Amino acid sequence: MADSIEDAVSRALDEAPERNFRETVDLAINLRDLDLDDPNNRVDESIVLPSGTGQDTRIVVFAEGETALRAEEVADEVLDGEDLEDLGDDDDAAKDLADETDFFIAEADMMQDIGRYLGTVLGPRGKMPTPLQPDDDVVETVNRMKNTVQVRSRDRRTFHTRVGADDMTADEISDNIDVILRRLFTDLEKGPQNIDAVYVKTTMGPAVEVPA
Repeated sequence: MADSIEDAVSRALDEAPERNFRETVDLAINLRDLDLDDPNNRVDESIVLPSGTGQDTRIVVFAEGETALRAEEVADEVLDGEDLEDLGDDDDAAKDLADETDFFIAEADMMQDIGRYLGTVLGPRGKMPTPLQPDDDVVETVNRMKNTVQVRSRDRRTFHTRVGADDMTADEISDNIDVILRRLFTDLEKGPQNIDAVYVKTTMGPAVEVPA
């Protein structure tokens, strides 16, 4: 399967018109034979890409003390309990933060307050924080999440996810696609039979079908 995925990625990269900016490479996945009105049948996965996303991933950490200090080395922003309360009082600021941020991480003992202050903003966006347990290394967690994409169908039969950038090699991008497809095959009720078609494309380029 990997060779045929790489062939499709190579075609998508080769057929993309020249642009003077760095393009994202996206995967479009079409589902079939699933009742997506039932939330249990929807795809909602955080997947670590072996070759990275090829893009900057913005990560915000809610933490205090030593964990906050260590997080400042790697996270885009570190917020404490006081910042959290301020966001709870400023709905527009909370929404802006949610829309600008790819992933949130929070110390486990802050999760209850985050639910209280930001649950109505982060919950519907699927951006509630990943809890950081006392034994977890915040630096390692942030670095892992920088290579993570959220693969989410909601109630739509066709959905998209980022799998790289056009300056990555076809081999690197195909490795990322392979990991995503294998996860979907495991998660979906009928595995590959629930996938109607898969396409790969650069932002402005033509879509090329990927054998799934």
